Amino acid sequence: MTRLQRQTLDELLRHAPLDIGGDVVEQRAVFHEMIASIPLPADVSVTPGELGGVPVLTVETPGNDPSAVLLYFHGGAYAIGSAADGAGLAADVARRVGARAVCVEYRLAPEHPFPAAVDDAVAAYRALLDDGVPSSRIAFVGESAGGGLVVATLVAVKDAGLPQPASAAVFSPWTDLTLSGGSLVGKADVDPALTAAGLRTRARDYLGDTDPAAPLASPVFADLTGLPPLLVQVGSHEILLDDAIRLAARAAEHDVWVELQVWPQLPHVFQSFAAVLDEADAALDAAAAFTRAQWVAAGAEVQAQGVS
Repeated sequence: MTRLQRQTLDELLRHAPLDIGGDVVEQRAVFHEMIASIPLPADVSVTPGELGGVPVLTVETPGNDPSAVLLYFHGGAYAIGSAADGAGLAADVARRVGARAVCVEYRLAPEHPFPAAVDDAVAAYRALLDDGVPSSRIAFVGESAGGGLVVATLVAVKDAGLPQPASAAVFSPWTDLTLSGGSLVGKADVDPALTAAGLRTRARDYLGDTDPAAPLASPVFADLTGLPPLLVQVGSHEILLDDAIRLAARAAEHDVWVELQVWPQLPHVFQSFAAVLDEADAALDAAAAFTRAQWVAAGAEVQAQGVS
């Protein structure tokens, strides 16, 4: 059954209208229409607001713990997508975790190139802390470019001297804007969604004059020492496979607790298709279990420090 599901999803993505490297205004509309075709469940509430001057959407599901927050970063190659477009996947994670999700409406390129997205992400996180949410009750989650932004934000948070969140989970993260991973060529034929040419276009939009190897643009080259436990999920049928593998290796090299999950024969951000793909449902369950476990561990550490 899951093989048929994978084949059906592959065909769906190969015939999707989205062109990641196409005209940015047109593709934003196409992407939004694709997402909007699958409405949010009726029991999901979405409330607009702001954190640190950055627009956000708070996504809640029944019975969520208001003391725990998923800070969520949507995908779209830094130029496409929105907090609203990411709300569906954020809600899926939040429901399983039992927390509220806060989707960050970070500024997009080319209108707002690097480091606008990182600045907005840090501002939103800082505001959460200032609002009294303990770092031990915050987890970062991101997909695609949003996954790369998660890691870049963690590095920027460290540089700013702020406490790290309890954990981070990233789905198919784009972590290397130099586009040097071997899977960009090796997986080109089996990736039904992304192309190297499209990513090059969006990387130019985002980077402007910035060195593509700059640590906050391509966190696979950053010093990851001191980052919280990290979960990396990726499909084996995507050109960003090496971005995920090298991120996990880099984290391990820098003594970060990291778990890499490579899901065979699955495409980019396959977790978005949990309603029709068994592996996506299982991957989200795994991400939720990881996040909950890290909250428990972080809470125990806080309690131990209070006792000492």
